[in-house]
Amino acid sequence: MSYDIIVVGSGPGGYVTAIRASQLGLKTAIVERESLGGICLNWGCIPTKALLKSANVFEYLSHADDYGISVKDASVDFGAMIERSRGVANGMSNGIQFLMKKNKIDVLKGNGVIKAGKKVAVTDEAGKTTEYSASKGVIIATGARSRQLPNLPQDGEKVIGYREAMTLKTQPKKMVVVGSGAIGVEFAYFYNAIGTEVTVVEFLPSIVPVEDADVSKQLEKSLKKSGIKVKTGSSVESVDTSGDGCIVTMKTKKGEEKIECDVVLSAVGIEANIENIGLEDLGIVTDKGRILVNDFYQTNMPGYYAIGDVLPTAALAHVASAEGIICVEKIAGHNPDALDYGNIPGCTYCSPEVASVGMTEAQAKEAGYDLKIGKFPFSASGKASAAGAKDGFVKLIFDAKYGELLGGHMIGANVTEMIAEIVAIRKLEVTGEELIKTVHPHPTMSEAVMEAAAAAYDEVIHL
Repeated sequence: MSYDIIVVGSGPGGYVTAIRASQLGLKTAIVERESLGGICLNWGCIPTKALLKSANVFEYLSHADDYGISVKDASVDFGAMIERSRGVANGMSNGIQFLMKKNKIDVLKGNGVIKAGKKVAVTDEAGKTTEYSASKGVIIATGARSRQLPNLPQDGEKVIGYREAMTLKTQPKKMVVVGSGAIGVEFAYFYNAIGTEVTVVEFLPSIVPVEDADVSKQLEKSLKKSGIKVKTGSSVESVDTSGDGCIVTMKTKKGEEKIECDVVLSAVGIEANIENIGLEDLGIVTDKGRILVNDFYQTNMPGYYAIGDVLPTAALAHVASAEGIICVEKIAGHNPDALDYGNIPGCTYCSPEVASVGMTEAQAKEAGYDLKIGKFPFSASGKASAAGAKDGFVKLIFDAKYGELLGGHMIGANVTEMIAEIVAIRKLEVTGEELIKTVHPHPTMSEAVMEAAAAAYDEVIHL
């Protein structure tokens, strides 16, 4: 069978790419070996947010007295939380199936291997292999999986990755989380909030190490306040799983330490799914486990493209979607702009939430900018006080010479819903003084953005 475009992988990169290709009039097929929606919808972004919401609701109930409400005997039904999360994921995956039908995209179930001549061989569950061709191109969007360290092999029971963390049969009493990126701190928050004793181990000097230093310090303070033990500048040397639980041996600032726990969650990053999909046979160039492409996602081999987590770009669902849209628009003869990777927002959905875009203060200084920095704490926000969510702040970093907003960094309740304003401001090249004069509604958390800008220019009102 022949198509214009074949997309291999149906995550938020692949299915978005396929839909956009269909909108552009291209006959499109998508190959998927598991569930439509990929890791994000089935094992990542969506089901984890369902779990985090359950934890958030339980926290509200546990602190209902703070809001003048009496709640007795609130308890966690761990199995029901897991079941709700899986239900949300399944519903979203079914929604992708509907979108495929709506956009007349053929779903080819099975394992895809790319072949010469812009072809893809798809082997189904019965072992039958069918070859399909794509006249305009094959787009690789096979995503990534949990990275495994040699000294931290995952057995799926005592040493687990993010998949198992979402489907444990029983709630662990004690858990060690290795790695404090988004995956690590989100699961640390979830399990701690529902009563598990959690220790986070981070090799680098600060947690969420890609974030601004002030955000990292505030989050560590908030996590410790909630009862999570945080060990930075530490490494897990080994895990003994021979007994009923785990004995974790760590190298810390104070020397060797051992921790006993029920489960160890390895959250030390991801690795791309590029093995056994035909790259070597075609001579597609990779580097350090990632596929190399140009600004419009073409590999070194004409007719073969790659997007999403298989690239050396940020492994984020919204990045994969944006890359895929640009890729197929270019294939269809449009003239899209290359993606500005300096203006990609990142979000972490623990509590308090973290959201950021652009340069950190350290990066801006290293780049040689003369800076104006404004910081507005949510403790000074009327809406945050009314909501009982005063932890955190908004920090904005401006170029003092031209007023360009170089970076925005937030930590607090619902800041993941606020960061898009900063992304748009940077896209439209709004200056700090223009932002100050942009009227924000009162009372809202988003006022803190305007106030932070005002603080940078010594015009702040409520601080």
